[in-house]
Amino acid sequence: MSAASINREQVDGALKTIADPETGRPLWQLDQIRNISVHGNEIEITIALTSYSAPLWQDTREHIIEHLQSSLPDKPTVKVEIVPLDRPAEPIGGIGLTAKSVIAVGSGKGGVGKSTIAVALACGLQQSGCKVGLLDADVYGPSVPHLLGTTERPVATDKKLQPIDVQGLKMMSMGLIVPPGEAVVWRGPMLHGAITQFLRDTNWGDLDYLIIDMPPGTGDISLTLSQLIPLTGAVIVCTPQDVALLDAVKAVAMFNKVNIPILGVVENMSYFLCPDNGKRYDIFGSGGARRKAEELGVPFLGEVPIQIKIRERGDAGDSFGNFADQEAAPHFQRICYSLTKNLAMQKAVNPPLPSLSVL
Repeated sequence: MSAASINREQVDGALKTIADPETGRPLWQLDQIRNISVHGNEIEITIALTSYSAPLWQDTREHIIEHLQSSLPDKPTVKVEIVPLDRPAEPIGGIGLTAKSVIAVGSGKGGVGKSTIAVALACGLQQSGCKVGLLDADVYGPSVPHLLGTTERPVATDKKLQPIDVQGLKMMSMGLIVPPGEAVVWRGPMLHGAITQFLRDTNWGDLDYLIIDMPPGTGDISLTLSQLIPLTGAVIVCTPQDVALLDAVKAVAMFNKVNIPILGVVENMSYFLCPDNGKRYDIFGSGGARRKAEELGVPFLGEVPIQIKIRERGDAGDSFGNFADQEAAPHFQRICYSLTKNLAMQKAVNPPLPSLSVL
């Protein structure tokens, strides 16, 4: 068969199996294939994708090209253009929150860098093109404002708190409301009320992802969240040593008890690469989180080494700067990519029923 015999019907047929990375449903079902041009051995396609799947746009483009070249005769030249598709989030949980995925970032114990990873996830997804909110639910030790370099106090407009905008990332934290140095001494009901207010009474707007930095350990806030909103799942942060892994296993068990899926494990402080001699030092052991994730049957999202620059940027409130650092950026980018890729794969296996708004 000659290259000239490729026709529109063949291309249409080959594209039937290509899924939207947000919904897992075929692109053609949701009218996301906007244009197909066939000229001899050249194919040009325009598809529309949402900002939710922005980290996977390049993956989707490459998948379409590879699929068409392998399934059509004479390996045609394929060009794929991606244009933005506006598909607003649906309200969830009965509290007016509009977010497509709500992801809790937790740990079994403190001191493992949970907040650093939560902020990195939010920054990475936002820089990829997603609409992201970040809720600091670590009421007793709110460190997100410091990591993002802001002390701006939120104001209320039309009975709604306005989240603080940090380079396009929407953020809310108890650390912006309580005076510096003042301790929060609350029991469970007050914690429940505060988290409810942050979710219900903050003007988050339309979000692709809401990242929630959880308090360390297993406590009231996890129960509150499970009752208020349908969480997409949780990311567990731990370090490689056994004592941290024991607590991480408890965190996994806690989320399982409240029916919150585990989206993956991140190993922080994975190793130290000495800048003077290039030698690697496994200060807290090596690969423990990866092995434990395999034992528990949950995804391993990636590792972050001990880097002086990461610590310095956190202290200076420049967490976004990690994505401009050639040594730090790949570690954080891999975690963001792995998370969104795993979510897309889950949707592809079991696509949710479409809502009336996208039909």
